[in-house]
Amino acid sequence: MIKWGNQDMLLWLTALLPLLLLTGLMIRRRTKLLSRMAEQGLWSTLLPRHSAKRQRLKNVVRVLALGLAIVALSRPQWGFKWEEVKQRGLSIIVALDTSKSMLAQDIKPNRLQQAKWGVRDLLNELRGDRIGLVAFAGDAFLQCPATIDYAAFVMMLDDIYAGIVPVGGTDIFQALETSIESFEKAEESQADKVIILISDGEGHTGDPLALLPKLKKEGIRIFAIGVGTKKGELIQTSDGFVKDKAGNVVKSSLNEGMLERLAFETGGFYVRSAPGDFGLERVYQQGIAELQREEREARMSKSWVERFQWFIAAALLLLLIEALILPIKGRSHR
Repeated sequence: MIKWGNQDMLLWLTALLPLLLLTGLMIRRRTKLLSRMAEQGLWSTLLPRHSAKRQRLKNVVRVLALGLAIVALSRPQWGFKWEEVKQRGLSIIVALDTSKSMLAQDIKPNRLQQAKWGVRDLLNELRGDRIGLVAFAGDAFLQCPATIDYAAFVMMLDDIYAGIVPVGGTDIFQALETSIESFEKAEESQADKVIILISDGEGHTGDPLALLPKLKKEGIRIFAIGVGTKKGELIQTSDGFVKDKAGNVVKSSLNEGMLERLAFETGGFYVRSAPGDFGLERVYQQGIAELQREEREARMSKSWVERFQWFIAAALLLLLIEALILPIKGRSHR
């Protein structure tokens, strides 16, 4: 059985036949131009060393070498060996605000979409860290338990939208409590636990600061990302602008105070998002990356053996042969 480390490269093989035909036509066109200059019977006199067959052979060999190089870049693998792998990682829960205020467009295209893009970028920084997702508005629920299956996490993240939590408002207390419970259910050991709280900070119910003693006892750090601007923006939905009970248009602005205190009191830090720099990369590199990483139970992993070297060697051999094939006939000896 052959596995491919970079299977998409194999698509370039489909270009070899058109390339071979194109270069063949160019050689044929050159031959026709020669025939216009002189009759073929005179070629041996005018061009005694001309050889169209050698040129076609060189062309075929070059294209074959290119094909082997493409196969090598596709990283063919066959045969395997078993290796012991020890996983190390943190446990991270992303608590993502999905209230209607996250539809404000003071950060384009809106706060929620920028947050989702930022979380996607964060995945590129993780090295075996478990990551889960809590969606919250006026209530909260665990959208994705902490996992190292990043593809599954992305699927759950893509399903998030403003209104996925049917209860309106913003309850940061419930978001943090749900995140803490997810750690307890996962029965994590001594590895550091992190909550990445992404919100505009406009809390309407509950007192998140009441959870500080529990967060400190459990050793859970909060890194907070403030989404939005201090100036604020109107909240636009598919039904128009959001209005309060009195019929006035609601303007949502960033409230940093609560987010800053939660982060500071638990040993994390706060970052305000900005266009082009959501802040999660800074949170990871300057905060999360410095934390303890638990060494989890070792497991045996199947490691496939790379075989690209054979194809590179064959491609180089063909190029050497191509260089040795003269495009003209050798001199005749008398």
